[in-house]
Amino acid sequence: MKAHDLRVSDLMSTAVMTAEASETIKEAHADMQVGVFRHLPVLDERRRLVGMLSDRDVLRVVGAKRNGRVADIMTREVITIRPETPAHEAAQLMIDLKIGSVAVVDETGTLVGLVTQTDYLDLARRALLGLPLER
Repeated sequence: MKAHDLRVSDLMSTAVMTAEASETIKEAHADMQVGVFRHLPVLDERRRLVGMLSDRDVLRVVGAKRNGRVADIMTREVITIRPETPAHEAAQLMIDLKIGSVAVVDETGTLVGLVTQTDYLDLARRALLGLPLER
């Protein structure tokens, strides 16, 4: 497969840890630390994306509102992309918006994955080693 043929679905992680808006910031922060995640998609009861919690969101309130809820600090205007989107378009979006991840949703708004800077670094590593580009 050539690099320009790659789709977001070829790079994204599908085993994504998530949070609920009603969860405490302390609980979500603990999940992020244990899993070494910088982003937690926030889902409703139907697995639809309602927000994104980043490590930066948490760091802004550590000590002050640590007992608050994820809904209090999450980003509600989440940038999303579809699995069939060309991977280069997702990379350009991340560069243009200076964001570290993009939530991948299906046509109903259900979270199906997350594509991150780390996914693109892994792609670059494989390309530099002459390995197959898709996972």
